[in-house]
Amino acid sequence: MKMLHNKKTGFTLVEIMIVVLIIGILLAVAIPSFVQARESSRAKACIANLKQIDSAKQQWAMDTKAAATATPTSANLAPTYIKTYPTCPESGTYTLGDVSTSPTCSIGSNTTNTNWSHVLP
Repeated sequence: MKMLHNKKTGFTLVEIMIVVLIIGILLAVAIPSFVQARESSRAKACIANLKQIDSAKQQWAMDTKAAATATPTSANLAPTYIKTYPTCPESGTYTLGDVSTSPTCSIGSNTTNTNWSHVLP
């Protein structure tokens, strides 16, 4: 005589809860790292833009024989000395200043994490 076994297949509630817990732990570790990497890359892109602007300012000053106190405009620099005038990835605004000073970003320095500063070193 054969005995019939009624087997139910599937996941138990405990197993599903463990999987959800593991996914939650992975997200808790991954999201802060992602945010930090994004902020750091935006700050580095801003600094690269500031370096391009500064280089274009210096080239403009040499070509026009401008004094150290002369202040170029973005129209003076683009498209002759810089292909297009860059924009800050964090929506900051760039201030050119005179030839003897470095350009600045309105976001400025980050006091909590200097890797996220929008200031030329």
